Amino acid sequence: MLEIKNISKTFNPDTVSEVKSLSDISCTIEAESFVVLVGTNGSGKSTLLNAIAGNFFPDRGTIVLDGTDLTKMPEHKRAKYIGRVFQNPFSGTAPDMTIAENLALAAKRGASRSLGWALTHTLTGEFRERVRPLNMELEDRLDSPIGKLSGGQRQALTLLMASWIKPKLLLLDEHTAALDPKTAGTVIRMTEEIVNRERLTTLMVTHSMQQAVSMGTRILMMHKGRIVHDFKGQEKRRLKAADLLALFDDIRKKELIDPAAAEMINQLYV
Repeated sequence: MLEIKNISKTFNPDTVSEVKSLSDISCTIEAESFVVLVGTNGSGKSTLLNAIAGNFFPDRGTIVLDGTDLTKMPEHKRAKYIGRVFQNPFSGTAPDMTIAENLALAAKRGASRSLGWALTHTLTGEFRERVRPLNMELEDRLDSPIGKLSGGQRQALTLLMASWIKPKLLLLDEHTAALDPKTAGTVIRMTEEIVNRERLTTLMVTHSMQQAVSMGTRILMMHKGRIVHDFKGQEKRRLKAADLLALFDDIRKKELIDPAAAEMINQLYV
């Protein structure tokens, strides 16, 4: 279970560049639930994920994961508990290292450091068996540098790495946004298979309203650093992409957003 209580974050306080990115956010994400986070650009979606991952410490509030207080824990120590996949397929891996070497790093995540061979015969065999279901013919290319793979192949491997040692929490930060539609569909199917099979507690940011309504067990909608809607259970299951678009349109009207910004939002959520 992830418990977020009264989290706030202001960047560049007391300057002309001040940005209040998170404003007193509180929510509880139950164990094994799959929560989808949506919102307009600048609403605080990725900032919330960064706060959970430890990219920065919040100004106020607490973040507790399965009883462990992460609030002031350094990012590298949180890696023991959290797996993450970024929007950019070239983030989260070492491009000059081979597929096998990257997988070996994932297999050792959170373990004590010691001297020894990272790639044993047994471990290499395990890599082949776990890469084969990706159906990307990578099981016989384990010696290839991961940086030479396509974006889709690399993102699929990153997803596999993030869940190699079952994390207490999986963070997916628009992890299909940089992929073409066909490849994005493949990665989405993989995501659902891995999350369901491993019963992972998952928080996913997406700009796709179709992904939001078709995936997961709950939708949180953010606006100006706050959670403004929380859909779960039967209410979530009844939602359609058009319903979410209508909510964004309502927010736009209430705040009298100028026509240029309104058109930008329409394009983002098609």
